[in-house]
Amino acid sequence: MHFSIPETETRAGDGGTAAYVAYNIHVNGVLHCQVRYSQLLGLHEQLKKEYGTNVVPAFPPKKIFTLTPAEVEQRREQLEKYMQAVRQDPLLGGSETFNGFLRKAQQETQRIPTEEVQLEVLLSNGQKVKVNILTSDQTEDVLEAVASKLDLPEDLIGYFHLFLVRDAKDGAFSFIRKLQEFELPYVSVTSLHNPEYKILLRKSYWDSAYDEDVMEQRVGLNLLYAQTVADIERGWILASKEQHRQLKSLQEKVSKKEVGLDLDYVWLVVFIRLAQTLKYYGYLKFDPCVTDFPEKGCHVIVGAGNSELNFQVKLPTEQIKEGSFKVTRMRCWRVTSSVPVHNGALGPNAGKSEVKLELAFEYLMSKDRLQWVTITSPQAIMLSICLQSMVDELMVKKSGGSIRKMFRRRVNVALQRSDSQQAVKSPPLLDSPDANRESIAKVSSKLGSVSLRAISHSSSSTNTDTNDFHGNYAFEGIGDEDL
Repeated sequence: MHFSIPETETRAGDGGTAAYVAYNIHVNGVLHCQVRYSQLLGLHEQLKKEYGTNVVPAFPPKKIFTLTPAEVEQRREQLEKYMQAVRQDPLLGGSETFNGFLRKAQQETQRIPTEEVQLEVLLSNGQKVKVNILTSDQTEDVLEAVASKLDLPEDLIGYFHLFLVRDAKDGAFSFIRKLQEFELPYVSVTSLHNPEYKILLRKSYWDSAYDEDVMEQRVGLNLLYAQTVADIERGWILASKEQHRQLKSLQEKVSKKEVGLDLDYVWLVVFIRLAQTLKYYGYLKFDPCVTDFPEKGCHVIVGAGNSELNFQVKLPTEQIKEGSFKVTRMRCWRVTSSVPVHNGALGPNAGKSEVKLELAFEYLMSKDRLQWVTITSPQAIMLSICLQSMVDELMVKKSGGSIRKMFRRRVNVALQRSDSQQAVKSPPLLDSPDANRESIAKVSSKLGSVSLRAISHSSSSTNTDTNDFHGNYAFEGIGDEDL
C-alpha cells in the first residue's frame, strides 16, 4: 500500500477556535483521511507506550510558534515519511492501534456516523449479496457477514477476500485493490461517490490445488463454480470450441437439479475439474497497459496466476506475442509513483489524477543475466499485491506448511499485514528457508514498498529519489539449460 501526504489544508477551528493545518493522508493516490498534527502525535505516543521508543520511528517535534509555510511543508514531508515507516514495519503496521486509528480517521473525515446499513457485495457472476452491517465495521467483519449470509463455513472464510472493483464496459470488473484491515468497506466505497465502484467477493489464493479444500463444502463449491463460469464468459479462461461445448453441456446438467438426486453436485465437480485443465484458469486479468518489454511503449494485457505474470504484448508492428515471467525468477520488484514537475514545482493536482504508477521487477533472463521489466499501470500496486501473495503461497508449500494456517484469522495481529508491504520479511508463520537469501536479495527492510517521486517532463524514468524493493525469498537461481 502506498501511503502519502501530498497536500495540506488550512481549516477553520470549531466554535470559533483558531485555524489549524490538516494533513491529507492518501492511500494509492486516493484520499483516505484528514488528520491534525495532534492526532498523529497521539498515535505516536500510543505506539511508543505499547511497543517502546526504540521500535517506533522518530516523530516531527512540536513547535511553539505558528508554523511558516516552509515549516508546514517540512512537517508534511516528515509526517509522510513517519506514516510510511510505521506502515512498512510488520509489527507497527499490522497493529490494531495503527489500523484502528486509520479506520476511525477515515470515518470522521467522511463524516459518516456509526449506524446500521445494508451493504451490497457482488459475487463473480454478478449476483448481489446484501448484508446488514455497521458503517464502522472493518473488512474482516464485513467478510464474515457475507460468509454468514452465504452459509460459508468458518474454516473456508480465509480462502476468499473482498476486493474494490470498478464496472467495465464489457461487463467485466477492473480490480482496484484488496480491501485492507485499516479501512471500512462501506466508507471506502461510498466515499468515492461513483456507482461504478463495487465490492466483490473472490477467492484469495492462486494454486488450484487448494480448490480441493473449498470443494469439500457445497457453498464453497458453488462460489468456485460461479467465479469459473464468469471468468470463462469474459474470456479470462481460454477454451476450444469442443471444450466450450463440454462446459455448456455440464452447465445444463447442473441447472436441471433432478429431484431426489444430488447429481448437480457431481456435475459441478466435473465442471471444475475440466476448467482446471484450461489455459489461464484461476488467473486475474488486468486492464490494458504499457510495458518496456521487449521494447519501450508496447501495449500489453497482463494476467496473474500459476506463479507467473503472463504478457500478451502488442508490438509496434501490430504483431501479438505472448510470454510469461515466473515469480521464482524475479529477484525483487518495486512499485514507484511519479508526479510531473511544472517549472520546478509539483503540479496543482499532484497526488491525484497526474500520478503515474509503475511496477518494475528484476528478472533472471538467463544464467547470470538479470533485466528490469517495467509495467506502467494504474493497477501497479494490485499487481504487487498479487506477486507477494503468490510468493507467500510458494513459501508455505515449499516448507510443507498448511495454507489453512496461512489463512487463519485473528491468531496473530502481526500477521495481519498488507500483502504488498513486507520488503524482506518471510511469509506468515515461516522463517527464511535459506540463510543466504538475504545476501542474494540485497534489500533493506528500512526501505518502503512505494516511493513518491517528482519528475520533470523531460527527465528519465530512472531518476528516482529512492529505490524501494521487495526481496523475493522464492527466487531461484537457474542455469541456461533451464531456460
